Amino acid sequence: MKNIIILTSSELRHKFVKTVISLDSGINNLRTYCESSDAGTLISTIKNGSNVNSLKSLHLLQRQQTEKDFFQTYTNNISDKSNSVYIDRKEINSDKIINEIIDLNPDLIISYGCSIIKGPLLNKFSGKFINVHLGLSPYYRGSGTNYWPMVNGEFEYIGATFMHIDAGIDTGKIIHQIRPNITWGDSPSQIGNRLITDMAYSFIQIINNFEKLEDLEPLAKSDEDKYYTKKDYSEESVKVLYGTFNENLKVFLDNKEQKLAKAPILINPGLN
Repeated sequence: MKNIIILTSSELRHKFVKTVISLDSGINNLRTYCESSDAGTLISTIKNGSNVNSLKSLHLLQRQQTEKDFFQTYTNNISDKSNSVYIDRKEINSDKIINEIIDLNPDLIISYGCSIIKGPLLNKFSGKFINVHLGLSPYYRGSGTNYWPMVNGEFEYIGATFMHIDAGIDTGKIIHQIRPNITWGDSPSQIGNRLITDMAYSFIQIINNFEKLEDLEPLAKSDEDKYYTKKDYSEESVKVLYGTFNENLKVFLDNKEQKLAKAPILINPGLN
């Protein structure tokens, strides 16, 4: 039995992930710290703005609706055993929360979608702190790391990266990577939600097989690797996404093996 703590946010996708993980028979979730999503996220910025009919807004609201379609029935009808505590955004680095986590003394801490973690927790739980980054490092880093591959017509770079957390942004040592199962007829949000579902169950595998995980040689960095921030999210990028999505999806599916060979990922043998 692994004793864990989850650090996450409080949107529906985060609730789904913490609920799924906490139900596993091999995992004892001591506590989940859920940060408020009322500030600091793109969707909150859009809701507080005036141009709610912009393409940027409509894309995020559509994403929010498809998350309800994917996850809400599950989260509304399954027992939540995550022992959740709701805190303000960035409060995760407060002395109070840090001391609570140290006192609970988990075997592992896992994080998904929370604020950047600062020094004390990283130092105390070095090697026992796993973060999941939605995107394939090092190819895409920063913000929107599965959004921008779709905008750029590079579906081979969509995925999730599990890594040992460090003080950088998406720079920790990679543990394992997964790709979504992409099919004809998908929308951008369907691809993302299917990936989040697979990500939750992959996290369970990683937690339960933590001692079997092997150290992996990092993927080679390239001048073609991309880094985006929230400021890059623009009206024009959404227009490009939906204007080219079906064509790019067909090109990817018609040339899938060739496309995936361009973007090798790290699969941990300890999970086989």
